[in-house]
Amino acid sequence: MHAFVRLAKDTVEEFIRKGTTNKGPSDLPPEMNTKAGVFVSLKIKGQLRGCIGTFLPTTENVAEEIIQNAISAATRDPRFLPVSEEELPDLEYSVDVLSEPEKIASKKELDPKKYGVIIKSGERKGLLLPDLEGVNTIDEQVSIASSKAGIYVGEPVELYRFEVKRYT
Repeated sequence: MHAFVRLAKDTVEEFIRKGTTNKGPSDLPPEMNTKAGVFVSLKIKGQLRGCIGTFLPTTENVAEEIIQNAISAATRDPRFLPVSEEELPDLEYSVDVLSEPEKIASKKELDPKKYGVIIKSGERKGLLLPDLEGVNTIDEQVSIASSKAGIYVGEPVELYRFEVKRYT
């Protein structure tokens, strides 16, 4: 198990079982000591159980970003009830580390298998990670991200793309 995934798993288990927050490794490996946006996804039998993240870094390093977003994915995803202790053995974890978003001129510069998308209109923003099951076209990707943000067809938007390194 990759160190990022181990940290997410240990964090969720400690928080659900004890109500305490994992402090993370005392000696951060170099890959955890950088800054990046991070998404933590939880699944049970392949079905989404929680997913929360940040598209830009909000903490001092990737380790803190993983800890914060792992707890949020388990307890604050508005689509789901908080994870219960009984579910812990069945959880599958993935951690996506995002590249810095890059503004693009049109959706022609997207590829739903390679790039995630951020769609922005005013203060509303919707994000969709790349390479998601069931999302095969640029139009599907943009439509889902727009829907998440409450952005309607025809509204002026800004598009950004990013890549991820996915750890499972």
